[in-house]
Amino acid sequence: MFYFDEIFGKKILKSDLLGAEHFFTTRESFIKTKDPEEERVVADNYKSICEYLNVDKLISPSQTHTSHIEIAEKSKQDYPDTDGLIVKDKGVAIFLNFADCTPVILYDETLKIGAVSHAGWRGTAGRIAAKTVNKMTDCFGSQPKNIVALIGPAISMCCYDVGEEVLSKLKATVDDFSGLSEVRDGRIYVDLKGINRQQLIETGVSNIDVCPYCTCCDNDMFFSYRKENATTNRHSAILKL
Repeated sequence: MFYFDEIFGKKILKSDLLGAEHFFTTRESFIKTKDPEEERVVADNYKSICEYLNVDKLISPSQTHTSHIEIAEKSKQDYPDTDGLIVKDKGVAIFLNFADCTPVILYDETLKIGAVSHAGWRGTAGRIAAKTVNKMTDCFGSQPKNIVALIGPAISMCCYDVGEEVLSKLKATVDDFSGLSEVRDGRIYVDLKGINRQQLIETGVSNIDVCPYCTCCDNDMFFSYRKENATTNRHSAILKL
C-alpha cells in the first residue's frame, strides 16, 4: 500500500511493500526542472534528499523514451538514451523523472539489487519494465518470483486517450489485454499502469503494488505533462541500496 511520508517537512510517496530505501517525490520535494524560477527550490530539495539518503550525489540517465537499460556504476554519471537503470552497489542512489509516464521500481529481495524504469507509452510498448527484469536475471541471476515491483504515480486510464496505432502497439506487448482499455465518447483510453503490471506478471513477477494516484487528476500532488501544457517540472522515482 502506498502512503505519504516526509523529508524535512516535504511530502514524498512510499510503499510498505518494499523494504529498501525508496520513494517518489511530489510537487513539494521535486528535483528536476528546466524552469529558471524553480531551480533554487530544486537545488535545495536535491541537497536535502542527498542528506536524507547519506549520499554525495544521485545517479540519473538521459531519458529519451527508449527501452535501453544500463547498470549504474559509482564512478559513472553519463547514461545517454537510457530509460532503465539497475543498481547493484550498496550506498548508490539512482533516480528517473516523470510527468505522466509510468515509474516502475524493482527490487530483488534475495540478491538485494534494484532498478528504476521509465515507461511512457513508447517504453511500455518496448516492454521496458519486463526487459529490466530480464536483464536483472541475465546479469545477476535474479528470479522474478523474488522481485518486488512498485508502479508509481502516472496518468491513469481515466485521463489517457490514445490513437488506434498506439493501442495496437500496446496490445501486442501482453497475452491478456482484458480490462486494459476502454472506449468513451468515441475516444480510446488505455491503462499504462495496468499494462506494465500485466507485462511484469507475464514475466513472472507477482509481488506488485500499483499506485492509485493519477498525475492528471491528482495534479495538486504530482506533475502532468498533458494537463500543465508540457511543463518541464518532474517528480522522480528514487532508489538506494
